This record gives sequence, C-alpha cells and structure tokens, in this order.
Amino acid sequence: MSDIKRQFFGTDGIRGKANHYPLTPEFAVRLGQVVAEVLLRKSEHSEEWPSVVIGKDTRQSGDMLEQAIAAGFNSRGVNTFFAGVVPTPAVAMLTRRCGAILGVVISASHNPFEDNGIKFFGSDGFKFDDSLEVNIERCVLSDPNAYNGATGRGFPLKNAAEDYVSFVRESVGNDETLLDGLTIALDAANGASHLTSAAAFRSLGAKVISFHDQPNGTNINAHCGCTHTDVIEGLVKETGAHIGVSHDGDADRALFCDENGSALDGDEVLAIAAVHMIGEGSLKDNTLVATVMSNAGLEESVSQVGGQVIRTGVGDRYVLQKMKERGYNLGGEQSGHFIFLDHNTTGDGLVSALQLLRIIKETGKPLSELRKVLTKSPQIQRNLRVKKKPELKEMKASVKVAEIESELGDGGRVLIRYSGTEPLLRILVEGRDTEQIKTKINELAAAIEEEIGV
Repeated sequence: MSDIKRQFFGTDGIRGKANHYPLTPEFAVRLGQVVAEVLLRKSEHSEEWPSVVIGKDTRQSGDMLEQAIAAGFNSRGVNTFFAGVVPTPAVAMLTRRCGAILGVVISASHNPFEDNGIKFFGSDGFKFDDSLEVNIERCVLSDPNAYNGATGRGFPLKNAAEDYVSFVRESVGNDETLLDGLTIALDAANGASHLTSAAAFRSLGAKVISFHDQPNGTNINAHCGCTHTDVIEGLVKETGAHIGVSHDGDADRALFCDENGSALDGDEVLAIAAVHMIGEGSLKDNTLVATVMSNAGLEESVSQVGGQVIRTGVGDRYVLQKMKERGYNLGGEQSGHFIFLDHNTTGDGLVSALQLLRIIKETGKPLSELRKVLTKSPQIQRNLRVKKKPELKEMKASVKVAEIESELGDGGRVLIRYSGTEPLLRILVEGRDTEQIKTKINELAAAIEEEIGV
C-alpha cells in the first residue's frame, strides 16, 4: 500500500458529507477543471472534443455534484456524457466503450445518504493511482490556470443501464437458460443496482424476488444492503430462495446468503471462486490476491488445491494494483469487493454474483455445500468511531499490539488501521482460541479508547 499522503482522496475517491467541504459545488467545479487539465496535459489528447462519462447512485445530492463537476469539465473544453443512475462498474465499462478520457462516479458507496463522494476511472477503466491523485490535489489547491478556449457541452448517454446489463451477460456467455430453476432474493440497497441486477438475473432465466428497489434519494443503504447481512438472511428464509444477493449503494460490492439463510463473508466467496477456477484451469498462475484482513484459513483452502494467496494492503485499489502488476485475474476483499479481471476492470457486484451463480449451476451444489471449502481461523473484528486519526505507530496502543501478538504466538496476529472512507478505526485479532482473542480485542479496544477518546 502506498505511503503517499493525500488530503482529499481516501481509499475510494473523495468522500464526506454532501454540501460540506470538500463535497461542495464550488470544490466540484474546481476539481473538474483540474482533472481535465491534468489528464489532457498528461495524455496530450489530440481529439477536438475530448469527453468524460459521469454516473451516479441514487442519493439526492448526486444531481448537485454531477452538474457541478460537469461544469468544471465543460469550462475546460471537455464534453460530458451523463449515464444517469448506474452502478460504479458500469461507468468503468462505459468509459472504455465510449473512448472517453475518464469516467466519474458520484457515490459514497455504502455510506448513508447524507454523505457523497467522487471517484475516477482512467480511459482504460482502472482507478487512478496514488501519484495522480496527489498531483490533482496539488493543482486543486493552487491558483486556477487561465483558459480562453471553447467550452464543452453535456449530453445524455442513452441506454447506459441497458448496455451494462448486456455487458455483464457476456461474462457468462449470454446463456438465457443459465439460471433456470434458481430463485434469487435480491437486496438492491435502494441504490444504483435497483434495476440492473434484477434485469440481468431474469434475462438469464432466474426467478428474482427483489427488495429495497424503490430509491427516493434518502433511503439508500438505510437498514438494507450488504452492510446489513441480517436483512438478506431474513429475506432468504422468508422467500425460500436458493441464494440471497445483497449489494451496496453503488453495486461495486456484493455479499451472498446460502439457502439456509446464513450469510457468507467475502473470504468464503473468494475461496469458492479460486478453488473452482483452479479446477477448471482459468485462475492465472493459480494465484488469488487478497488483503491482510482476509482470514488465515484462505491460504490453506487455496494451497490444498495447488494454489497460493498473495496479500496486499486494505482497499480494492491495492488488490487491483497487484493483479495488474503480476497479470493475475482474481482478487478481492473480505468486505465484498471481488475483481474478476477477465470480465471488468474494477470490483463489480453483478459480475461477481453471476460468477458465483455459474459455479452453483456447474457443480450442482448449493451454496451451503460450496462454502465448506473454507475452514476459518478464529477471528474477531471491531470498528471504533474516532474523533481524530493520529499516526498509528506513534500511539501508545502500538505497544499493546506487540504485547498481544506475543501472547497469541504462532498463528496469531493483530491489525489496526483507519478506514479510508469513514471516521473509524478498525481492529482485527486472529488466533487459535476464540475466548483468548475475545479477551485481547477488548483489552486493545479499551486502550485505544482511552488514548484517543472515541
């Protein structure tokens, strides 16, 4: 993971409370101007009218930020194409397909509707790297450059959602009978997937019972979506579905629930996919890329079938970075970001769901059976809300971390890190004895709370 310090950008773009700095119209206009200038200068783009694609989720502040950043692009001679409400991975695909210089997503992912965010994809459909974000920040904080050229215009990007559904169907061969006989309970989080996921599943033969698919601008992620796994568990039990699929607000993530109403975490999905892909010979170098947060049992599951797991820092951007460097085609996070690089250039909740559903159909096994491929080591995670974020290595609690790791011995580990998108400090303790790690995470949480006043 990069050590570059960024003022505005976190692990997934710029995020914060909508209409509060920096998520204000004024800042968005300036950001659009700067990004246009930086990219046009970097690429020496020769087209007379370069363009960008802008998509958004369903939160009510999306219109404001969409129009503001579009004004910034237009003021620098760049045309904007509005995709409307579409999942984040749709923007990555549409950017490539339209030959745009970049894609923009107005979304705060799993955050509540009061928040919003801005994130970017390059012309290749991949997220910006850290160094480019630092350059953009430096330019945003400097005096504006003079510009006397022609202005760009804004255009609707017609059939954007439909084009995305067609695109994801291709990832499973456009087989209209692929999902015949399957009933899917879908939690769309009142977000960007409220039309696309159900349409894709139905077009491939599944029966879909859709919930939380009536967005009103303020109900995105409200007691629903993949951060509320109890919701999809209840829906599967209520409907008798074969599988539950739950997205976050911008649908770059997905989590799943088996037919018994028991939710899987991301490590179980990664294990299922990696083992199956090794078996069919489609996993590049038999290697899965995961983060330091993934359970230790993941390595054992993958190694038993001749594969390996490589770990990165937390954040799908770092997983993807390693995949690109080494040519790997499967990676992801415990939180539900899964990257099937053969099919899209970013985490894609719908592509991930279709790949898992494909495995269910090809093996003839229910999800409750497939998930047994992973035997987890005892692991507990806790989130602490914080008012400030001092350097972790300078905190007194870092001494406590070392003490606990020594006490846990081989097979034990402790991770503490700040969230890149929320005012949270995340703690993970893993070991061989559940009761011991419960005690140790309580001790560590108390030490942190005393030190930084959560």
